Amino acid sequence: MNKKPKFNKYGMTQWYWLARYHKNLKLGENVQIGAFSVLDCEMGMTIEDDVRIGFGSKILTFSTVDDKNGPIILKRGCRIGANTVVMPNTTIGENSIIGANSFVNRSIPANEIWAGTPVKLIRKLKKEKKK
Repeated sequence: MNKKPKFNKYGMTQWYWLARYHKNLKLGENVQIGAFSVLDCEMGMTIEDDVRIGFGSKILTFSTVDDKNGPIILKRGCRIGANTVVMPNTTIGENSIIGANSFVNRSIPANEIWAGTPVKLIRKLKKEKKK
């Protein structure tokens, strides 16, 4: 997304994703967030450059079910599949991929593919050689 989101008084954007407490959201460049996604930024959320979030995902910094809370950090180039839930106090590493319909209840290292409920390591990604 090259344009910055415009938030209405409820936190809804022109692309139909919602950011509760959007004042606590640090949003990088070239980020794509799918429609009907919900970002709960109450405890702070950082989304770095080139991140992709699939349709209908829920990314939470506060959980009323188990009283867990903490910031979310989505590192540069990570991708989150559609309908994924990311729980509080979690970091998704640079270039990592989370499969669709996953439940992320732990931090994910860089350059890995994780999927499932709860997420499990699928495989490590090969690091690209620098030119």
